[in-house]
Amino acid sequence: MQPDPPPAIPQPTLSDVARFAPASAPLIDEPDGVGVVGMPMNFVVDATTHEVTGTLFDLPVTVRFTPTSVLFVHGDGTSRESDDGGQSWATLGLAQFSATSTSHAYSTRGTYTASAAVRYAADVNFGGGWITVPGTLEIPTTAGDVQIFEVRTALVDKTCLENPSGIGC
Repeated sequence: MQPDPPPAIPQPTLSDVARFAPASAPLIDEPDGVGVVGMPMNFVVDATTHEVTGTLFDLPVTVRFTPTSVLFVHGDGTSRESDDGGQSWATLGLAQFSATSTSHAYSTRGTYTASAAVRYAADVNFGGGWITVPGTLEIPTTAGDVQIFEVRTALVDKTCLENPSGIGC
């Protein structure tokens, strides 16, 4: 007598694996909540591959979520999609207010609520190899207010230390 064939595993959906999803990642903005009109603010989301084990369809499973893109929403009506979550100015070896692949320059002063959403592809493994789950799962990041200021400069003959009664002192 031959052993019974293993039960067929149904094709998992995003709804099936959503309970295994990674936690929301924080949105980091540089320079820490404050920007200048017309100068780039840098936005970073540290989204990494996430694996977790558990049970699905009464079978042991490993679920892997891989970030595929990040949608940055600037709060001023604009957004930008990036293949990754970006990097800090320090990691990139750049000075503050340098343009990056995930930066944004606001055109008007004010307070804006910036946020992002990480889009993940999911794969499952019941022990016989990875199976791709169709679609992507979008996990929103934390949101944060950024205050954008307008900076005006003036050419003066001397500094305020040299001439305390000078223009702008």
